[in-house]
Amino acid sequence: MKKKLYDLLNQRDTLLKEAETALEGKKQETYQSAMEQVRNLNKEIQSVQDLIAEQDKAALMTPSPTGAEANDLAQERGENLRKGREVEFTANEVRQFLYNQITLATGSLVQPTGAGSTIHDPVGNVVPSIVDRVRVMDMTGMGTFQEPYVISELDAKGGKISEVAGTARATSTDPTFGIAEIKPYELSVTSYIDRNISRLSPANYYEKIYGMAMRAMRRKLATLIINGDDTMSPTFFGMTNAKNKAGSNIFAETALGSALDVNTLDALYFAYGSDEFIGGSARLLLTKANLKALGQLRGTNEKRRLFEITPDPSTPNSGFIKDGGMVLPYDLAKDVGDSKILYGDPMNYEVGLFGSFTVRVDESAKAEERMLTILGDATVGGNLIVDKGYVIGSIGD
Repeated sequence: MKKKLYDLLNQRDTLLKEAETALEGKKQETYQSAMEQVRNLNKEIQSVQDLIAEQDKAALMTPSPTGAEANDLAQERGENLRKGREVEFTANEVRQFLYNQITLATGSLVQPTGAGSTIHDPVGNVVPSIVDRVRVMDMTGMGTFQEPYVISELDAKGGKISEVAGTARATSTDPTFGIAEIKPYELSVTSYIDRNISRLSPANYYEKIYGMAMRAMRRKLATLIINGDDTMSPTFFGMTNAKNKAGSNIFAETALGSALDVNTLDALYFAYGSDEFIGGSARLLLTKANLKALGQLRGTNEKRRLFEITPDPSTPNSGFIKDGGMVLPYDLAKDVGDSKILYGDPMNYEVGLFGSFTVRVDESAKAEERMLTILGDATVGGNLIVDKGYVIGSIGD
């Protein structure tokens, strides 16, 4: 199905180019023919996308092994890691874990037997929640994935019957579309751990190493989702530099002034959406420093806080900001930087997994330090797939 979708998208791209050339050459008949084929393809593409979405949803709902079966699988994978072999996880397994922030963040394990001590994770060893909230697609086997989106709708015309009867009707403004490309980008994980971890049982050894590798990958994904891999010419497009195939920005921008003030949240809230739509499932994405700065703002009596901040007890780096009658959910992410605050629906952003994720353990790289090296490799991609799917608010002159 995904190969078929890819072929259909390529066909539509070719037809859109033909339509553009025909329109520029004033070949109206050729233009109309190409656009009619595009409209037919759009219906077929939508049907295939709906089927893929349901298939992916069913795959995510497939229960993972539990009990003895899960322990046997962990034992087998743990032994393979100890012997320096690669352990491979399918794209769908990775997708399931990308939506499992709490489990991977806690690093909770059965107490090791004969290890001498438990290896504890540091306070705040969590991954920005944005990784859990974006759309994740399995794109295994594809070179590049193209997501079409609407930039402007078809514009209807009207007129008084007494005036338009018997006359040629005004031509409607044609809709415009964009194509967001999701390209493969190599993501690697390199981490070190004391070799005494190998005294754990194979199952616990595997769980600990896999948890560390996944957290490292998720942290890097959070950075890429926000800023991409390169500021000027990214392969992995972030929210702050997302562009379509034609090179136009997919994000929107708004100025928040030289410093955070009473109008900051209003500016972001009303900059997102259209003239007839606000809010939706949008969330703020900001640094801890900017959240603190918003919390320190005071009203005219210098005692009452302008904004009421309530952290989410179940997700340490998320919460809600109450601004009068508005309640805006937020997620913390240091990679946004203190000069920006982002606002939008995370489902407007798509991460693609181009194949499996492999993890292995190497004993030679840090042998003198008695350290094991955890090596992970994945191929991923990302881009905004909705026009103006995020508003980038800039702070400063």
